[in-house]
Amino acid sequence: MLALMFAVFYFLLIRPQQKRQKEHKAMIEAVRRGDTVVTSGGMIGKITKVIDENEVQVELAESVRVRIIKSTLADVRGKSEPAAPAKGDKDKKAKAEKSDANAANDEPANDKAPGGK
Repeated sequence: MLALMFAVFYFLLIRPQQKRQKEHKAMIEAVRRGDTVVTSGGMIGKITKVIDENEVQVELAESVRVRIIKSTLADVRGKSEPAAPAKGDKDKKAKAEKSDANAANDEPANDKAPGGK
Protein backbone atom coordinates (compact mmCIF):
# COMPACT_ATOMS: atom_id res chain seq x y z
CA MET A 1 0.00 0.00 0.00
CA LEU A 2 2.84 2.41 0.85
CA ALA A 3 4.61 1.64 -2.44
CA LEU A 4 1.40 2.32 -4.37
CA MET A 5 0.97 5.65 -2.62
CA PHE A 6 4.58 6.61 -3.42
CA ALA A 7 4.07 5.63 -7.08
CA VAL A 8 0.97 7.83 -7.31
CA PHE A 9 2.83 10.78 -5.78
CA TYR A 10 5.75 10.23 -8.13
CA PHE A 11 3.67 10.17 -11.31
CA LEU A 12 1.26 12.94 -10.32
CA LEU A 13 3.55 15.38 -8.48
CA ILE A 14 7.27 14.72 -8.67
CA ARG A 15 7.70 13.74 -12.31
CA PRO A 16 5.74 16.68 -13.83
CA GLN A 17 7.64 19.13 -11.61
CA GLN A 18 11.00 17.72 -12.74
CA LYS A 19 9.87 17.99 -16.37
CA ARG A 20 8.93 21.68 -15.91
CA GLN A 21 12.27 22.41 -14.23
CA LYS A 22 14.14 20.77 -17.09
CA GLU A 23 12.18 22.76 -19.71
CA HIS A 24 12.75 26.02 -17.81
CA LYS A 25 16.48 25.36 -17.55
CA ALA A 26 16.72 24.67 -21.30
CA MET A 27 14.75 27.83 -22.05
CA ILE A 28 17.01 29.93 -19.81
CA GLU A 29 20.21 28.51 -21.31
CA ALA A 30 18.97 29.34 -24.82
CA VAL A 31 18.43 33.08 -24.25
CA ARG A 32 20.35 35.41 -26.52
CA ARG A 33 20.61 39.08 -27.34
CA GLY A 34 17.42 40.46 -28.87
CA ASP A 35 15.03 38.03 -27.18
CA THR A 36 12.03 39.48 -25.39
CA VAL A 37 11.76 38.15 -21.85
CA VAL A 38 9.34 38.32 -18.94
CA THR A 39 10.82 38.38 -15.45
CA SER A 40 9.25 36.61 -12.50
CA GLY A 41 8.29 40.09 -11.25
CA GLY A 42 6.22 40.63 -14.38
CA MET A 43 8.49 43.10 -16.18
CA ILE A 44 8.85 42.71 -19.94
CA GLY A 45 12.05 43.72 -21.67
CA LYS A 46 14.55 42.92 -24.37
CA ILE A 47 17.92 41.29 -23.71
CA THR A 48 20.67 43.67 -24.78
CA LYS A 49 23.65 41.72 -23.49
CA VAL A 50 24.42 38.28 -22.08
CA ILE A 51 26.90 39.11 -19.32
CA ASP A 52 27.81 35.57 -18.28
CA GLU A 53 26.17 32.20 -17.73
CA ASN A 54 24.13 33.55 -14.80
CA GLU A 55 23.33 37.17 -15.73
CA VAL A 56 21.82 39.14 -18.60
CA GLN A 57 21.28 42.83 -19.22
CA VAL A 58 17.65 43.66 -20.04
CA GLU A 59 16.33 46.92 -21.48
CA LEU A 60 12.95 47.60 -19.85
CA ALA A 61 12.36 50.97 -21.49
CA GLU A 62 14.34 53.30 -23.69
CA SER A 63 17.76 53.74 -22.02
CA VAL A 64 16.64 51.85 -18.88
CA ARG A 65 18.83 48.78 -18.55
CA VAL A 66 19.03 46.40 -15.61
CA ARG A 67 21.08 43.32 -14.82
CA ILE A 68 18.97 40.26 -14.10
CA ILE A 69 19.83 36.78 -12.86
CA LYS A 70 18.82 34.33 -15.59
CA SER A 71 17.01 32.02 -13.19
CA THR A 72 14.49 34.80 -12.41
CA LEU A 73 13.26 34.87 -16.00
CA ALA A 74 9.76 33.46 -16.17
CA ASP A 75 9.32 33.37 -19.94
CA VAL A 76 11.42 33.86 -23.05
CA ARG A 77 9.72 35.09 -26.19
CA GLY A 78 11.57 34.87 -29.47
CA LYS A 79 12.55 37.84 -31.64
CA SER A 80 10.16 36.99 -34.40
CA GLU A 81 7.14 36.13 -32.24
CA PRO A 82 4.55 38.81 -33.02
CA ALA A 83 1.70 39.45 -30.68
CA ALA A 84 -1.32 37.68 -32.08
CA PRO A 85 -4.30 40.03 -32.38
CA ALA A 86 -7.43 38.91 -30.61
CA LYS A 87 -10.41 38.03 -32.76
CA GLY A 88 -12.20 41.17 -33.79
CA ASP A 89 -9.28 43.52 -33.09
CA LYS A 90 -8.76 44.10 -36.81
CA ASP A 91 -12.33 45.37 -37.17
CA LYS A 92 -12.00 47.62 -34.11
CA LYS A 93 -8.72 49.06 -35.40
CA ALA A 94 -10.18 49.76 -38.84
CA LYS A 95 -13.23 51.46 -37.29
CA ALA A 96 -11.02 53.57 -34.99
CA GLU A 97 -8.83 54.69 -37.89
CA LYS A 98 -11.92 55.55 -39.94
CA SER A 99 -13.47 57.58 -37.11
CA ASP A 100 -10.12 59.38 -36.52
CA ALA A 101 -9.95 60.30 -40.20
CA ASN A 102 -13.54 61.59 -40.13
CA ALA A 103 -12.90 63.60 -36.97
CA ALA A 104 -9.87 65.26 -38.56
CA ASN A 105 -11.97 66.38 -41.54
CA ASP A 106 -14.79 67.83 -39.44
CA GLU A 107 -14.73 71.38 -38.16
CA PRO A 108 -14.15 71.79 -34.41
CA ALA A 109 -17.34 71.75 -32.41
CA ASN A 110 -18.39 74.72 -30.30
CA ASP A 111 -17.95 73.70 -26.65
CA LYS A 112 -20.22 76.42 -25.31
CA ALA A 113 -23.81 75.50 -24.60
CA PRO A 114 -26.55 77.70 -26.03
CA GLY A 115 -27.42 80.39 -23.59
CA GLY A 116 -23.94 81.85 -23.06
CA LYS A 117 -22.68 79.68 -20.18
